[in-house]
Amino acid sequence: MAVAIAVTRERREGETRCAVTPETVRKLADLGATVTVEAGTGLGSSIPDDDYVVAGASVRPDLSAVLAGADILLKVRGPTASEISALKPGAVVVSLLDAWRDKATVEALRGANATAFAMEFVPRITRAQVMDVLSSQANLAGYRAVIEAAYAYGKGFPMMMTAAGTVAAAKTFVMGAGVAGLQAIATARRLGAVVTATDVRPAAKEQVESLGAKFVAVEDEEFKAAETAGGYAKAMSAEYQAKQADLTAAHIIKQDVVITTALIPGRPAPKLVTAAHVASMKPGSVIIDLAVEAGGNVEGSKPNEVVTTANGVKIVGWSNMPGRIAADASALYARNLVAFLGLMIKDGALAVDLEEEILKAAVVTHGGAVVHEGVRG
Repeated sequence: MAVAIAVTRERREGETRCAVTPETVRKLADLGATVTVEAGTGLGSSIPDDDYVVAGASVRPDLSAVLAGADILLKVRGPTASEISALKPGAVVVSLLDAWRDKATVEALRGANATAFAMEFVPRITRAQVMDVLSSQANLAGYRAVIEAAYAYGKGFPMMMTAAGTVAAAKTFVMGAGVAGLQAIATARRLGAVVTATDVRPAAKEQVESLGAKFVAVEDEEFKAAETAGGYAKAMSAEYQAKQADLTAAHIIKQDVVITTALIPGRPAPKLVTAAHVASMKPGSVIIDLAVEAGGNVEGSKPNEVVTTANGVKIVGWSNMPGRIAADASALYARNLVAFLGLMIKDGALAVDLEEEILKAAVVTHGGAVVHEGVRG
Protein backbone atom coordinates (compact mmCIF):
# COMPACT_ATOMS: atom_id res chain seq x y z
CA MET A 1 0.00 0.00 0.00
CA ALA A 2 1.38 3.41 -0.98
CA VAL A 3 2.60 5.85 1.64
CA ALA A 4 -0.11 8.48 2.21
CA ILE A 5 1.24 12.03 2.33
CA ALA A 6 -0.93 14.96 3.43
CA VAL A 7 -0.14 18.62 2.79
CA THR A 8 -2.26 21.23 4.50
CA ARG A 9 -2.45 24.96 3.88
CA GLU A 10 -0.29 27.12 6.11
CA ARG A 11 -2.21 28.49 9.07
CA ARG A 12 0.57 30.53 10.68
CA GLU A 13 0.05 34.26 10.11
CA GLY A 14 1.90 35.69 7.13
CA GLU A 15 3.10 32.36 5.70
CA THR A 16 2.72 32.39 1.92
CA ARG A 17 4.89 29.36 1.09
CA CYS A 18 3.69 25.79 0.66
CA ALA A 19 5.31 22.40 1.21
CA VAL A 20 4.51 20.78 -2.14
CA THR A 21 4.37 21.89 -5.77
CA PRO A 22 3.01 20.08 -8.82
CA GLU A 23 6.60 19.17 -9.69
CA THR A 24 7.18 17.49 -6.33
CA VAL A 25 3.78 15.77 -6.37
CA ARG A 26 5.11 13.83 -9.36
CA LYS A 27 8.42 13.14 -7.62
CA LEU A 28 6.64 11.88 -4.50
CA ALA A 29 4.57 9.57 -6.69
CA ASP A 30 7.82 8.21 -8.09
CA LEU A 31 8.86 7.38 -4.50
CA GLY A 32 5.66 5.36 -4.11
CA ALA A 33 3.49 7.87 -2.30
CA THR A 34 0.03 9.32 -2.79
CA VAL A 35 -0.47 13.01 -2.06
CA THR A 36 -3.57 14.69 -0.68
CA VAL A 37 -3.55 18.49 -0.61
CA GLU A 38 -5.88 20.77 1.28
CA ALA A 39 -7.70 23.21 -1.00
CA GLY A 40 -5.96 26.58 -1.17
CA THR A 41 -2.56 25.26 -0.11
CA GLY A 42 -0.67 26.75 -3.06
CA LEU A 43 -2.48 30.03 -3.55
CA GLY A 44 0.19 32.11 -1.78
CA SER A 45 2.72 30.69 -4.24
CA SER A 46 0.50 31.19 -7.31
CA ILE A 47 -0.35 27.48 -7.56
CA PRO A 48 -4.08 26.83 -8.17
CA ASP A 49 -5.68 23.64 -6.89
CA ASP A 50 -6.21 22.39 -10.44
CA ASP A 51 -2.45 22.26 -11.02
CA TYR A 52 -2.12 19.79 -8.15
CA VAL A 53 -4.89 17.65 -9.58
CA VAL A 54 -3.23 17.57 -13.01
CA ALA A 55 0.01 16.49 -11.31
CA GLY A 56 -1.78 13.55 -9.69
CA ALA A 57 -2.68 14.80 -6.21
CA SER A 58 -6.10 14.68 -4.58
CA VAL A 59 -7.40 18.07 -3.41
CA ARG A 60 -9.92 18.19 -0.58
CA PRO A 61 -11.48 21.16 1.19
CA ASP A 62 -11.89 19.57 4.63
CA LEU A 63 -8.88 19.37 6.97
CA SER A 64 -9.98 16.13 8.63
CA ALA A 65 -10.45 14.50 5.22
CA VAL A 66 -6.95 15.57 4.15
CA LEU A 67 -5.33 14.17 7.29
CA ALA A 68 -7.44 11.01 7.65
CA GLY A 69 -5.10 8.05 7.39
CA ALA A 70 -2.07 10.18 6.48
CA ASP A 71 1.26 8.53 7.20
CA ILE A 72 3.18 11.78 6.69
CA LEU A 73 2.20 15.43 7.09
CA LEU A 74 4.32 17.98 5.23
CA LYS A 75 4.31 21.62 6.31
CA VAL A 76 6.37 24.76 5.98
CA ARG A 77 5.75 25.99 9.54
CA GLY A 78 4.92 23.71 12.44
CA PRO A 79 1.37 22.31 12.51
CA THR A 80 -1.34 23.98 14.55
CA ALA A 81 -3.27 22.31 17.38
CA SER A 82 -6.18 21.50 15.04
CA GLU A 83 -3.85 19.76 12.62
CA ILE A 84 -2.04 17.81 15.32
CA SER A 85 -5.28 16.62 16.87
CA ALA A 86 -6.41 15.24 13.49
CA LEU A 87 -3.25 13.14 13.01
CA LYS A 88 -3.32 9.40 13.50
CA PRO A 89 -1.02 8.14 16.30
CA GLY A 90 2.53 7.59 15.10
CA ALA A 91 2.20 9.80 12.03
CA VAL A 92 5.34 11.48 10.71
CA VAL A 93 5.46 15.28 10.59
CA VAL A 94 8.11 17.14 8.60
CA SER A 95 8.36 20.94 8.76
CA LEU A 96 10.33 23.92 9.95
CA LEU A 97 9.32 23.43 13.56
CA ASP A 98 11.25 26.32 15.12
CA ALA A 99 11.77 23.71 17.81
CA TRP A 100 14.05 25.73 20.06
CA ARG A 101 11.44 28.44 20.52
CA ASP A 102 8.05 26.85 19.82
CA LYS A 103 7.93 24.52 22.80
CA ALA A 104 4.11 24.34 22.74
CA THR A 105 4.06 22.74 19.29
CA VAL A 106 6.82 20.32 20.23
CA GLU A 107 4.90 19.29 23.34
CA ALA A 108 1.67 18.84 21.35
CA LEU A 109 3.49 16.61 18.85
CA ARG A 110 4.95 14.58 21.69
CA GLY A 111 1.50 14.19 23.20
CA ALA A 112 0.10 13.04 19.87
CA ASN A 113 2.79 10.34 19.64
CA ALA A 114 4.00 11.85 16.36
CA THR A 115 7.45 11.32 14.91
CA ALA A 116 8.32 14.92 14.12
CA PHE A 117 11.32 16.10 12.13
CA ALA A 118 12.58 19.69 12.18
CA MET A 119 14.07 20.60 8.83
CA GLU A 120 16.16 23.30 10.50
CA PHE A 121 18.11 20.49 12.20
CA VAL A 122 19.21 18.76 9.00
CA PRO A 123 22.99 18.58 9.42
CA ARG A 124 25.19 20.60 7.12
CA ILE A 125 27.07 17.68 5.63
CA THR A 126 27.81 17.06 1.98
CA ARG A 127 25.17 14.43 1.28
CA ALA A 128 22.49 16.51 3.01
CA GLN A 129 23.03 19.62 0.90
CA VAL A 130 20.04 18.82 -1.30
CA MET A 131 17.91 18.75 1.88
CA ASP A 132 19.35 21.94 3.41
CA VAL A 133 16.25 24.07 3.85
CA LEU A 134 18.08 26.77 5.79
CA SER A 135 20.42 27.35 2.86
CA SER A 136 17.76 27.24 0.16
CA GLN A 137 15.55 29.72 1.99
CA ALA A 138 18.40 31.96 3.17
CA ASN A 139 19.63 32.27 -0.40
CA LEU A 140 16.31 33.74 -1.47
CA ALA A 141 16.08 35.86 1.68
CA GLY A 142 19.42 37.47 0.88
CA TYR A 143 18.30 38.26 -2.64
CA ARG A 144 14.96 39.65 -1.53
CA ALA A 145 16.59 41.76 1.20
CA VAL A 146 18.42 43.75 -1.46
CA ILE A 147 15.25 44.16 -3.52
CA GLU A 148 13.45 45.45 -0.42
CA ALA A 149 16.35 47.81 0.29
CA ALA A 150 16.27 49.15 -3.26
CA TYR A 151 12.52 49.72 -2.92
CA ALA A 152 12.85 51.56 0.38
CA TYR A 153 15.92 53.58 -0.63
CA GLY A 154 15.07 56.88 -2.27
CA LYS A 155 17.97 56.81 -4.72
CA GLY A 156 19.47 54.51 -7.34
CA PHE A 157 21.89 51.69 -6.55
CA PRO A 158 24.32 51.94 -9.49
CA MET A 159 26.51 54.89 -10.42
CA MET A 160 24.89 56.60 -13.39
CA MET A 161 26.53 59.26 -15.53
CA THR A 162 24.04 61.56 -17.23
CA ALA A 163 24.11 64.90 -19.04
CA ALA A 164 22.67 66.41 -15.89
CA GLY A 165 25.42 65.01 -13.69
CA THR A 166 26.51 61.82 -11.97
CA VAL A 167 24.43 59.70 -9.61
CA ALA A 168 26.66 58.12 -6.96
CA ALA A 169 26.52 54.36 -6.32
CA ALA A 170 24.84 53.28 -3.10
CA LYS A 171 27.22 52.18 -0.36
CA THR A 172 25.89 48.88 0.96
CA PHE A 173 27.19 47.07 4.06
CA VAL A 174 26.20 43.42 4.61
CA MET A 175 26.63 42.16 8.18
CA GLY A 176 26.95 38.38 8.25
CA ALA A 177 28.34 36.53 5.25
CA GLY A 178 26.57 33.20 5.47
CA VAL A 179 24.29 32.00 2.69
CA ALA A 180 21.90 34.97 2.98
CA GLY A 181 24.70 37.49 3.28
CA LEU A 182 26.64 36.17 0.31
CA GLN A 183 23.55 36.28 -1.88
CA ALA A 184 22.84 39.81 -0.66
CA ILE A 185 26.39 40.81 -1.60
CA ALA A 186 26.05 39.25 -5.05
CA THR A 187 22.67 40.88 -5.66
CA ALA A 188 23.77 44.32 -4.47
CA ARG A 189 26.82 44.07 -6.71
CA ARG A 190 24.61 43.15 -9.67
CA LEU A 191 22.57 46.29 -9.00
CA GLY A 192 25.76 48.35 -9.06
CA ALA A 193 26.25 49.14 -5.37
CA VAL A 194 29.64 49.57 -3.72
CA VAL A 195 29.54 46.65 -1.27
CA THR A 196 31.39 45.93 1.96
CA ALA A 197 30.70 43.04 4.31
CA THR A 198 31.67 41.62 7.67
CA ASP A 199 31.47 38.28 9.45
CA VAL A 200 33.14 36.70 12.51
CA ARG A 201 34.10 33.58 10.56
CA PRO A 202 37.53 33.82 8.95
CA ALA A 203 36.50 31.62 6.01
CA ALA A 204 34.02 34.31 5.00
CA LYS A 205 36.72 36.79 4.04
CA GLU A 206 37.73 34.94 0.90
CA GLN A 207 34.10 34.34 -0.07
CA VAL A 208 33.24 38.02 0.35
CA GLU A 209 36.21 39.15 -1.68
CA SER A 210 35.49 36.61 -4.42
CA LEU A 211 32.17 38.39 -4.98
CA GLY A 212 33.88 41.74 -5.42
CA ALA A 213 33.11 43.19 -1.99
CA LYS A 214 35.54 44.54 0.60
CA PHE A 215 35.82 42.63 3.89
CA VAL A 216 35.59 44.61 7.14
CA ALA A 217 36.48 42.93 10.48
CA VAL A 218 38.81 42.96 13.46
CA GLU A 219 41.10 40.11 12.41
CA ASP A 220 42.66 39.08 15.75
CA GLU A 221 43.32 35.61 17.23
CA GLU A 222 39.73 35.19 18.44
CA PHE A 223 38.51 35.99 14.95
CA LYS A 224 40.73 33.23 13.52
CA ALA A 225 38.96 30.61 15.73
CA ALA A 226 35.42 31.92 15.41
CA GLU A 227 33.73 29.10 13.51
CA THR A 228 32.18 25.83 14.67
CA ALA A 229 32.87 22.48 13.00
CA GLY A 230 29.39 22.72 11.46
CA GLY A 231 30.23 26.03 9.78
CA TYR A 232 28.23 28.29 12.10
CA ALA A 233 29.50 31.43 13.77
CA LYS A 234 30.47 31.13 17.42
CA ALA A 235 29.31 33.63 20.01
CA MET A 236 32.15 36.12 20.45
CA SER A 237 33.60 37.50 23.69
CA ALA A 238 32.51 40.86 25.05
CA GLU A 239 36.01 42.19 24.36
CA TYR A 240 35.90 41.20 20.70
CA GLN A 241 32.38 42.55 20.32
CA ALA A 242 33.54 45.91 21.69
CA LYS A 243 36.41 46.10 19.20
CA GLN A 244 34.18 45.06 16.33
CA ALA A 245 31.56 47.58 17.45
CA ASP A 246 34.10 50.40 17.26
CA LEU A 247 35.08 49.37 13.74
CA THR A 248 31.44 48.98 12.76
CA ALA A 249 30.54 52.40 14.15
CA ALA A 250 33.23 54.08 12.08
CA HIS A 251 32.12 52.21 8.95
CA ILE A 252 28.36 52.33 9.26
CA ILE A 253 28.21 56.11 9.44
CA LYS A 254 29.28 56.19 5.77
CA GLN A 255 26.70 53.68 4.50
CA ASP A 256 23.48 54.17 2.57
CA VAL A 257 22.17 50.64 3.07
CA VAL A 258 22.89 48.10 5.83
CA ILE A 259 21.67 44.50 5.65
CA THR A 260 22.02 42.33 8.75
CA THR A 261 21.83 38.53 8.56
CA ALA A 262 23.50 37.19 11.73
CA LEU A 263 21.87 34.22 13.48
CA ILE A 264 23.16 31.83 16.15
CA PRO A 265 21.24 28.51 16.30
CA GLY A 266 19.19 28.16 19.46
CA ARG A 267 19.96 31.64 20.74
CA PRO A 268 18.58 35.15 20.24
CA ALA A 269 20.06 37.01 17.31
CA PRO A 270 23.11 39.10 18.28
CA LYS A 271 22.66 42.85 18.34
CA LEU A 272 24.92 44.28 15.66
CA VAL A 273 23.45 47.71 15.02
CA THR A 274 22.78 49.93 18.03
CA ALA A 275 20.58 52.97 18.32
CA ALA A 276 23.77 55.05 18.24
CA HIS A 277 24.76 53.45 14.92
CA VAL A 278 21.32 54.22 13.49
CA ALA A 279 21.48 57.80 14.76
CA SER A 280 24.81 58.28 12.97
CA MET A 281 23.43 57.37 9.55
CA LYS A 282 22.30 59.84 6.92
CA PRO A 283 18.58 60.65 6.42
CA GLY A 284 17.14 58.34 3.78
CA SER A 285 19.45 55.44 4.68
CA VAL A 286 17.92 51.97 4.90
CA ILE A 287 18.54 49.05 7.25
CA ILE A 288 17.16 45.57 6.50
CA ASP A 289 17.06 43.28 9.56
CA LEU A 290 16.83 39.69 8.32
CA ALA A 291 17.07 38.37 11.89
CA VAL A 292 14.01 40.21 13.16
CA GLU A 293 12.08 36.97 13.86
CA ALA A 294 14.86 35.83 16.21
CA GLY A 295 14.93 39.06 18.20
CA GLY A 296 16.68 41.18 15.61
CA ASN A 297 20.21 42.34 14.86
CA VAL A 298 19.13 45.97 14.90
CA GLU A 299 18.10 47.98 17.92
CA GLY A 300 14.66 49.40 17.17
CA SER A 301 13.62 46.92 14.48
CA LYS A 302 10.10 45.54 14.76
CA PRO A 303 8.64 42.42 13.12
CA ASN A 304 6.62 43.24 10.01
CA GLU A 305 7.11 46.97 10.31
CA VAL A 306 9.12 49.68 8.62
CA VAL A 307 10.29 51.99 11.40
CA THR A 308 11.36 55.48 10.37
CA THR A 309 13.64 56.99 13.01
CA ALA A 310 13.82 60.61 14.11
CA ASN A 311 16.83 61.17 11.84
CA GLY A 312 15.05 59.70 8.81
CA VAL A 313 16.54 56.20 8.69
CA LYS A 314 14.21 53.39 7.63
CA ILE A 315 14.57 50.12 9.57
CA VAL A 316 12.81 47.35 7.61
CA GLY A 317 11.84 44.32 9.69
CA TRP A 318 9.87 42.03 7.39
CA SER A 319 9.48 38.61 8.96
CA ASN A 320 9.69 35.59 6.67
CA MET A 321 11.64 37.26 3.88
CA PRO A 322 11.58 34.06 1.76
CA GLY A 323 7.79 34.26 1.89
CA ARG A 324 8.05 37.52 -0.06
CA ILE A 325 9.34 35.51 -3.00
CA ALA A 326 6.98 32.62 -2.29
CA ALA A 327 6.82 30.82 -5.63
CA ASP A 328 10.57 30.20 -5.77
CA ALA A 329 10.85 29.62 -2.02
CA SER A 330 8.14 26.96 -2.17
CA ALA A 331 9.74 25.28 -5.17
CA LEU A 332 13.10 24.97 -3.41
CA TYR A 333 11.61 23.97 -0.07
CA ALA A 334 9.44 21.31 -1.68
CA ARG A 335 12.48 19.82 -3.44
CA ASN A 336 14.34 19.77 -0.13
CA LEU A 337 11.45 17.77 1.33
CA VAL A 338 11.44 15.24 -1.50
CA ALA A 339 15.13 14.56 -0.92
CA PHE A 340 14.53 14.21 2.82
CA LEU A 341 11.60 11.84 2.34
CA GLY A 342 13.79 9.70 0.12
CA LEU A 343 15.54 8.65 3.32
CA MET A 344 12.37 7.16 4.82
CA ILE A 345 10.31 5.91 1.88
CA LYS A 346 11.84 2.73 0.51
CA ASP A 347 10.23 0.65 -2.24
CA GLY A 348 6.94 2.44 -1.72
CA ALA A 349 6.80 1.75 2.03
CA LEU A 350 7.48 3.94 5.05
CA ALA A 351 10.72 2.83 6.73
CA VAL A 352 11.93 5.37 9.27
CA ASP A 353 15.40 4.44 10.54
CA LEU A 354 16.23 6.81 13.36
CA GLU A 355 19.80 5.58 13.39
CA GLU A 356 20.30 7.02 9.91
CA GLU A 357 22.62 10.01 10.37
CA ILE A 358 20.43 12.74 8.89
CA LEU A 359 17.14 11.49 10.33
CA LYS A 360 18.75 11.08 13.74
CA ALA A 361 19.94 14.67 13.70
CA ALA A 362 16.55 16.06 12.64
CA VAL A 363 14.08 14.04 14.75
CA VAL A 364 12.52 15.99 17.61
CA THR A 365 9.72 13.77 18.95
CA HIS A 366 9.19 10.03 18.70
CA GLY A 367 7.31 7.40 20.69
CA GLY A 368 5.67 9.92 22.98
CA ALA A 369 8.94 11.57 23.99
CA VAL A 370 11.06 14.56 23.03
CA VAL A 371 14.21 12.86 21.77
CA HIS A 372 16.31 15.74 20.46
CA GLU A 373 18.87 16.64 23.12
CA GLY A 374 19.02 20.32 22.27
CA VAL A 375 15.24 20.68 22.51
CA ARG A 376 14.76 18.36 25.48
CA GLY A 377 17.37 20.20 27.53
